[in-house]
Amino acid sequence: MPDALDAGQVTLATVWLLGVSMGMTACTVTCLPFMGTWALGRASGRVEAFLHTGVFLAGRVLSYTLLAALAGAVGVGLAKALGGNLGNAVIGGASIVAGLWLLRRPATACGGVSPPLTFQEPQPIRFKRKRDSLPPLFLGAALTLTPCTPLASLLALAANAGGALHGAAFGLAFGLGAAMTPILVLVPLAGRLGREIKSGRAWLSRWLVWAAALVLILLGLRRLALAF
Repeated sequence: MPDALDAGQVTLATVWLLGVSMGMTACTVTCLPFMGTWALGRASGRVEAFLHTGVFLAGRVLSYTLLAALAGAVGVGLAKALGGNLGNAVIGGASIVAGLWLLRRPATACGGVSPPLTFQEPQPIRFKRKRDSLPPLFLGAALTLTPCTPLASLLALAANAGGALHGAAFGLAFGLGAAMTPILVLVPLAGRLGREIKSGRAWLSRWLVWAAALVLILLGLRRLALAF
């Protein structure tokens, strides 16, 4: 593929299509267990589900851009490093953090009723709700490190693109393509399923959060086991 790049056959549109092909296939298979479990455990409403999905995908786009820029600056060594254990270790850590986050904030996570507001409370509560978008952001950024052929191809192209700026352009195009994914529909559906499960069954709320948190932690531990 670097030869094709030298011949001018690889354009931003080509890289975007490479991202789309991954977003429609491998990305969904790899990412849905993490984000689907997160949305299910939180029993996310429509607004929150789309917000967290958008934040998740934004984390992926940003990470692909930065990785490709770094590859353009330092060369193919980055691709070799990511093909080892680093990617699985970062993904495992992000998944465990997301699981622990659910356990730490069960009332907000499962859509429960918040304590009555006073004139002193609105600002801190809004800030805490914004912080609940951090686990999807971390998961999105971490899952870009999944060792796979499309990522290796992207970094190889970026390394031969002629510098960090050109590499970043490839990474941005690839990330925007990868954002075209069925996850945009499937994650909100997982949130709706969580709401349906606990509808009229308040006693299930805690079990739903615990089960989702356990799955995320186990997924993280499995990734860590692959890394070490």
